[in-house]
Amino acid sequence: MSKTLKVILKTINFIIISVAALLVIFIIGARLLGLQMFTVLSGSMEPEYPTGSLIYVKEIDPAELEVGDVITYRLSGSTIATHRIVEIMADAEDPDAFQFRTKGDANDSEDAVPVESSSLIGTPVLTLPKIGVFASSIQSPPGSYAALAVGAALLLFVFVTDSLTKDKKKEKPEDDAVHRTKQDTE
Repeated sequence: MSKTLKVILKTINFIIISVAALLVIFIIGARLLGLQMFTVLSGSMEPEYPTGSLIYVKEIDPAELEVGDVITYRLSGSTIATHRIVEIMADAEDPDAFQFRTKGDANDSEDAVPVESSSLIGTPVLTLPKIGVFASSIQSPPGSYAALAVGAALLLFVFVTDSLTKDKKKEKPEDDAVHRTKQDTE
């Protein structure tokens, strides 16, 4: 195998392993740090949070929030929203709780229903544009199967190219003195 081809294959292997390591850091590392990941599905917070972005959300005490902060919260069931706080109000039923009036940056009007502090998930701390589409797609069965197949193919590629690019160790010729000694004793 030519030296140039070996260098190209080793470079491709390095890139594949580096990308895989970064994905592990961004997905598993974030969870270890207590961050939750969500995909931005609408343009209500553009340009700060473009559609298709992956946002990392950190839990926060509702008492620490101020007008102008961005929060991620549960609307109902599995529906999650991320909007900016435009007003903080005391909860009429629970004096220790808050309600937040929110609005998407790209929306013309405020959200109709205030957000209860019990619905608060946290505040976004990191945004990765366009990565959310990928993250969302691999969470469904067809996407996860495709991701596993691609991962297995890349792993196979790394192992095959690694074995092809390894230099074969040159065999040491036997020392003549040792060889003669063996012959002399026979």
